[in-house]
Parts: sequence; C-alpha cells; structure tokens
Amino acid sequence: MGGAKGMTLGVIFGNRDFFPDGLVAEARRDLTQVLTGLGIQTVMLTPEQTKLGAVETWQHAVLCGQLLREQRHRIDGVLICLPNFGDEKGIADALRLSELSCPILVQACPDDLDQFGLERRRDAFCGKISVCNNLRQYGIKYSLTRDHTVSIKSDRFKEDLLEFLAICRVVKGLRRVRIGAVGARPNAFNTTRYSEKLLEHAGISVNTIDLSEIFGRAADIASSDARVKQRIELIRQYAYSSEAPEESMVKMAKFAVVLDGWMDELGLTATAIQCWSSMQKNYGVNVCTIMSMMSEQMMPSACEVDIAGVVSMYALQLASARPSALVDWNNNYGSDPDKCVFFHCGNWAKDFLPDIRIGTAPILGTVLGEANTVGALAGRTPAGPVTFGRISTDDLTGSIRAYVGEGRFTDDPLDTFGTKAVVQVPRLHDLMQYICRNGFEHHAAMTGAHCAAAVAEGLHNYLDWEIVWHQ
Repeated sequence: MGGAKGMTLGVIFGNRDFFPDGLVAEARRDLTQVLTGLGIQTVMLTPEQTKLGAVETWQHAVLCGQLLREQRHRIDGVLICLPNFGDEKGIADALRLSELSCPILVQACPDDLDQFGLERRRDAFCGKISVCNNLRQYGIKYSLTRDHTVSIKSDRFKEDLLEFLAICRVVKGLRRVRIGAVGARPNAFNTTRYSEKLLEHAGISVNTIDLSEIFGRAADIASSDARVKQRIELIRQYAYSSEAPEESMVKMAKFAVVLDGWMDELGLTATAIQCWSSMQKNYGVNVCTIMSMMSEQMMPSACEVDIAGVVSMYALQLASARPSALVDWNNNYGSDPDKCVFFHCGNWAKDFLPDIRIGTAPILGTVLGEANTVGALAGRTPAGPVTFGRISTDDLTGSIRAYVGEGRFTDDPLDTFGTKAVVQVPRLHDLMQYICRNGFEHHAAMTGAHCAAAVAEGLHNYLDWEIVWHQ
C-alpha cells in the first residue's frame, strides 16, 4: 500500500521517570528517521517543551493536547510510541484534550533478552496493556500493531505503519465525501437501491442531476469547441480507439466536459451514472470510457447509479492508493470451486486493463442497437493481487454493513468480451453463501492490491459499520 507521502501523524512518546531516559531519546531519533523516510510529516512535542518531548504528567498532557488540537486540521492519525512502560494516564489525557477523532496506533518497543538490567529495561510489553486499558476507559478508539511489541526500525513496523495510514485514509475519506448521482437507477435494478439518509448520517453526501440536464448542456456545446477537441485527444491517448466513429467520440467528449463542470461546481469526488438504457436511447453512446478515465484519475465512477457501489470503490481506493472498479460476481469458472469471473461491459480503470480498447457492449446492443453502445471498453486483467468488497445500506436495520476479502487475479483462459478477469478466492463457496443469505448486491468493488485489513479496521473500529472480513 502506498499513499504515505504527504500524510501527517501526531506522535506521542510515553515515558516513566524511573526508566532510562536514553530509551526515549533513541526512540525519537529512530522513529523520526523512519517517518521521514516514508515521507510522513509529524506533529509532536519537542524536548524543549517537555522532558525528552514525551508525555508523562498532567502538565505534559495539557501541552500535548493543545498542540494536537491546534494542528488537528493537518493530522490524519496519531501514533503512540512506548519506548518503555510509559504513563498511561498522561497519554489518555493528552488524547482527550486534543479532541481528535482520527485513528490511533499503539506501538511498544521490545525488550532484549540480554539487556534486562536497569540501564536498558523497557517493560513496554506491560505498559502497552495499561495504555490500551486507559484508552478504553476514556472511550478512545485505537488500533494495534500485529505484534504486541515491534522494533521501530524493523520492516514489520514499517508495514504496520503503511497499513495504519491506509486506515487513516479510509476513515478520513469516508467521513466527508460528496458523490454525484447522474440519472435515475435503471428501473429493472432494484439491487442498486440505497438509503441516502443513512449515508448522509455517516458523512457521505449525495448530489443528483437528471440525465436530461446533462444531455441538454452537451447539446449546447459546439463540436468544434476546444474543450471537446482536447477531450477527444485525451480519449485517444487513453485507449485504443481506431474502431470508434468520430460521432461517438464527440458525444463522449461533450458528456465528459459537462460532467466535469458539474462535479467541479459541487465539489464532488465520485459519481454513479445511469449507463443504460436512456444513455443509448436518447444520447446514442456508452460513456464507459469516460467513467474509466475518471476512475483512473482517482475519481471513482460506478455504473447503474450504484451509489453504495461507488462508496465501496472509494473505500478500496483510499486503502490501496490505487484505482478501483465496480464488477459483477458474474460466472463460475468451470468446476473450480475457488475461481469465478469478474465482468462488466465495461468501465474498469486502465490500471486493470493493459490491453484497453474502446469497443461496444454486445449484450446491451441486442436490444439498444450495438451502434449506440460505442464507448464500452474491452480488456483483460492480468495475474496479480486483488481486494474485493461491498458496502451496503440496510434500511431494515438502519445500519451500514459491508464485507471485504482478498484473492488473486489469474491468467487462466477466458474467451469473452467486455472487461473481465478470472479471480481465485479461498472458500469462494462460503463467501457466495454469505452474500446470498445476507441479501448483498451482485456488484462488488475491486482494487489491484491487498488491503482488506485496513478496510475492515477502518469501517468497523472507527466508523462503527458492520463488516465481515472473508479470510
């Protein structure tokens, strides 16, 4: 998982006065090197403000809390570092006074077996338990490193840090995101129903526009407009398009110009679009290519006005720092119980499609006319890691629930059209049973990295959403 560069962590060093001061000074030096190497900015007390820049007393807690509170607009998460046992009360007080609501990671440094004398003994193994006990008493949510104690300079801790930063991105991103719903959902697709009020309550705002408004604005743009010509050139650079008629390219370009303007006007990050059947009947094109280009630019776009689907895409994008896509759990793969086919007709980001090309949508074309479906993409996702997931609003219980899991794209043979992939998922049958028994949608989001742990931790621990992590 990438995406660490430019993020900011508040850092709290715990200390107890009867432990060696040198342990805190070493931890500060080592942690600063690690964070700087990852491009992470920090907000932390200096040795001039408190002893060693650590938190040990109520006075230290007040100073630390004030600092974090003043810089809260910058802070993505907080790292608690325990070079020794630490003062659990001072740390908890500092966090309470900071008024932060971001994720928190608790790390403790390990003792060395040959250094149990007074000069090097840490007892952070025990201190971490006390810190977590106090955080729970204070009602403060937190995350843990995979190992109870872990060395600051170890690769294991760097991996923990990167996963924690992914958690921070998921939580911060989903708490304040604005999404555009373009058109009404296809009437035949009750599966893309969602609760706008539940999403709003969670900080996810949905803004709407009718397709007729998009079409009307597009009609007012001249084909010779410089913005249209520029967009056509971008489309040609993005995907192989020699088989796409110029008329279709112009329509796609105008649609993109209008959609960009609407998104900029309302500050939208993601969209879900009615990609059929009004699009083909009244505009004469598929806009899959435009949706793919937006997703590739980290502005996820989902088909069939699947708002919960694009929220799922955005969550995976935040965690992986890579583009995401919306897929159908579409076909079994022969008799292999742990493989299936992901498919859409298709608007996947180029990140998934090294052989990307603009074509048509043969299935829609059987009823809408294949000439009206120019703009659908075709391509095959090569072997590699995948995380899949789905966020869904449940009106019956008034809750937001989700599942997430990991698998692998494979290079197994697959002879079909559209955007497609063969996916291997451990215990796939059990996952399908869970999806069906709990009434989840046939749409899922995917991203080309393994990041399920960060998604599960962010949604469950910090957003209080119900989530199942398929392992």
